Amino acid sequence: MKKLLLASVAGMVLAGTAGAEEIKLGISVGLTGPLESIAPGIQKGAELAMKQVGESGKLLGGATIAPVVADSTCVDAAAAVAAVERLVTADKVKGIVGGMCSGETIASLEKVGVPNGVVMISPSATSPALSTIDDKGFFFRTSPSDARQGEVMADSVLEKGIKSVAVTYTNNDYGKGLADSFATAYKAKGGTVTMVAAHDDGKADYSAEVAALAAAGGDALVVAGYADQGGSGVIQGALDTGAFETFVLPDGMVNEKLAEKFGTQLDTSFGQNPSAEGEGHDKFVALAKEAGFDGTSAYSGESYDAAALIMLAMEAAKTSDPKVWKDKVMDVANAPGEKIYPGDLPKALELLAAGKDIDYVGATAVELLEPGESAGVYRMVDFKGGKLNVVGYR
Repeated sequence: MKKLLLASVAGMVLAGTAGAEEIKLGISVGLTGPLESIAPGIQKGAELAMKQVGESGKLLGGATIAPVVADSTCVDAAAAVAAVERLVTADKVKGIVGGMCSGETIASLEKVGVPNGVVMISPSATSPALSTIDDKGFFFRTSPSDARQGEVMADSVLEKGIKSVAVTYTNNDYGKGLADSFATAYKAKGGTVTMVAAHDDGKADYSAEVAALAAAGGDALVVAGYADQGGSGVIQGALDTGAFETFVLPDGMVNEKLAEKFGTQLDTSFGQNPSAEGEGHDKFVALAKEAGFDGTSAYSGESYDAAALIMLAMEAAKTSDPKVWKDKVMDVANAPGEKIYPGDLPKALELLAAGKDIDYVGATAVELLEPGESAGVYRMVDFKGGKLNVVGYR
């Protein structure tokens, strides 16, 4: 079934003027793996932007847009590299929305994107390591680095009066980067970290990991993992043994499925994930609803924005060549210029074609800092009443 879905998506061409250039754009997303529950929203967010641009007929004089989806698996770097290599060498894409998880994004960028001169704009790869990677100008991201998430999380934990925590993280670039960022910030602000330990995904039993964390102690357990994999397993083990009852949950764990699985057992737990509020967010949610998907799903707005930036940069550069349009991404993303929100992409293309400046705000209040980093806004959540509840932004 999944293969049929990929084939149908890959073959879908979003209409433009007859005889105009067909531009293929890749979407590298973990349709299988530890975050497969949020992957469809990420895919649909990107496809929505591509559909709006393709149907407008206003990109580069009427270019058609053909989305091509590849399953990165999210955590298997070799599989992700092979998938992205097919996008670049076989499908000849002119840009890629992705990767989805940090480790596979690093591998794909270093082994495929940079050597082949193809831009990757990730909606969800958040490892601080991506801030210093030698990307030659071919990498951007619309989600903020976990260096910032660690600070936000440390402040949130301390504000709740939690003075000591144990930390467990999924054993990869994302998990380690976020755990280190949080632990450093939390300790600098006066908190005590009793233990920092990795866990592997895909295990049936996490009792040994939970026992070690329980022995170290702490007022809460920080779970920097994946809701569809080991993160949930650790929580289950902790609840079963009574080791912890309050969990601090960063972006990889903030998921409706987690609330459905554990219900009121998470009543004292809380966390955050990148998201924005305001006009752009509200417009995107409404457009997503019309398109048949949930615009509040994690990273779907960031994915819409990643795809939009690719196409707007092409128009600004007057070419689909990523070696050229990469230099326009920062220009279209930031002031000065007319503010552009979800649904405004045809207008933005008209302005760029006329030589005017735009300031792309998008679904997530896009503001890119050097080297192509998102400044970032976080949605603060809790799980009271067995539901995922938004309680604020910062």
